[in-house]
Amino acid sequence: MVISSMRIGLGQINTTIGDMAGNVRKMIDAAGAAAGRGAEIVVFPELAIPGYPPRDLMEKPSFVDHAEQELARLAAATAGLPITIIAGSIGHSAADSGKRAINFAAVLKGGREIFRQVKMLLPTYDVFDEGRYFLPAEHQRPLELNGRTLGVIVCEDAWNDKQYWERPLYLRDPVQELVAAGGQALISINASPYHMGKRAQRREIFQVTARRYGIPVIYVNQVGGNDQLVFDGSSFAIDPGGNVIAAAPSFAEDLVIVDLDTGAGDQNTSFDDECEAAYEALVMGTRDYLAKCGFRRVLIGLSGGIDSSLTAAVAVDAVGKENVTGVAMPGPFSSDHSMTDAREMAERLGIRFEIAPIGAMYDEFLTVLDPIFGSSKRDVTEENLQARLRGVTLMALSNKWNALVLTTGNKSELAVGYCTLYGDMCGGLAVISDVPKTLVYQLSRVANRRHNDAIPENVFVKPPSAELRPDQKDTDSLPPYEILDAILKAYVEEYEAPASIAARLNLPLELVRDIARKVDRNEYKRQQAAPGLKVTTKAFGIGRRFPIAQRFEE
Repeated sequence: MVISSMRIGLGQINTTIGDMAGNVRKMIDAAGAAAGRGAEIVVFPELAIPGYPPRDLMEKPSFVDHAEQELARLAAATAGLPITIIAGSIGHSAADSGKRAINFAAVLKGGREIFRQVKMLLPTYDVFDEGRYFLPAEHQRPLELNGRTLGVIVCEDAWNDKQYWERPLYLRDPVQELVAAGGQALISINASPYHMGKRAQRREIFQVTARRYGIPVIYVNQVGGNDQLVFDGSSFAIDPGGNVIAAAPSFAEDLVIVDLDTGAGDQNTSFDDECEAAYEALVMGTRDYLAKCGFRRVLIGLSGGIDSSLTAAVAVDAVGKENVTGVAMPGPFSSDHSMTDAREMAERLGIRFEIAPIGAMYDEFLTVLDPIFGSSKRDVTEENLQARLRGVTLMALSNKWNALVLTTGNKSELAVGYCTLYGDMCGGLAVISDVPKTLVYQLSRVANRRHNDAIPENVFVKPPSAELRPDQKDTDSLPPYEILDAILKAYVEEYEAPASIAARLNLPLELVRDIARKVDRNEYKRQQAAPGLKVTTKAFGIGRRFPIAQRFEE
């Protein structure tokens, strides 16, 4: 069905949770720009006014009050524009029972709110917890606008197509209901977080919807980092045949205009390679975490290894080389190449490089502790002591320089507890904590393409080592990372049982069980870790809620 003369602006904006005045300013500016380009409608993401996800800020009645006031301000400020605005916000529920708030899409025209579509399907899986805060809509209805019938929908409400999912999560399909009620085009506002592969999945879902009902689809997603979640944007418009006729880039704000009559629209796609996209997600997540928390500078412990090298490259792209300091902290078992590689990379990246040896501190601690240790042999205690001295050093510099420490541990290490509490886990943001070790190497190649091979080749080829005892290698305690990461993906991300993993990967069952036990027993460490940036389907921290004190074992 052809909708004549409909030009729509896709307002892909980066919102800050709680900065409602700032979020509204962005929408006012974008609405003016869209009107200037001849758009009849401009669409903004889910919860664009309060920011997403607000989490327990929703429990504050004043937070909801403020959102309602800012929605009225947005309507008044755009009253003189020849354009209709669709934007996500929150409001108080009028129901006598149930949750006190609603999540909705507001339609503003001529200075007032002319329509409101409340979200019906409230996700409570993975990183989502909307059932905790919102009252769902009981029904939905299409919007009559300028002689056209539109289906306006909020995020999850468009993700329950029974022809796409083998097992839909909900009994109702709001899209089906809106089309049955006469909807001639679908406008979906979203706050859909990124993980690798998610961008292609989204397009496929909405292409199925467009072809199934023979209607055009507008999908607008927010962009930016909010705590552990990174939103890629990647907004698009699809014609009734399932063709993408307009697209916004990933990981950048944009205003895209599409004409549903002619099928002409801006095409601003980016990052076709998924490793490039994941790298950019880390950059955006780091940049926004720092900016939205009020930090400008960062500190990184540089070991000359691949993890700290990748973290440093991401930091340079996030905040600029002038705001990054790398600190080498050689200890009694540090190799010469660790210092050489760390220094060389710092010079190539152009970051400040400092050396703070921990050897004297380590000896002094042993002088105090050895009489108490008595005849006990050297073991992991002394290894962890070195890591903790490095943590103390970085946190002291953090206090002195008002710079945030970025931890450098990867997902593989965090999974099995190959990390030290109050040592290498010290810091304010765990940049690569959702990046498996094998992916660390791939993303480091991306970093080298961007930074003129700043990471020395020796860092890629030398065996990984914590260098906390003579000739130590990671494989002394762990299987090769190619094997470990395959086990972890199955056990952590897909919840596959050890026996099934062992059979499918042709691995010894006891090896898989040992890794699974390590994952389960180190939950106490992970719940004390710095927040990390989610780039896989299942990250530690947000979206993975396991008890610490438990004895279930598969």
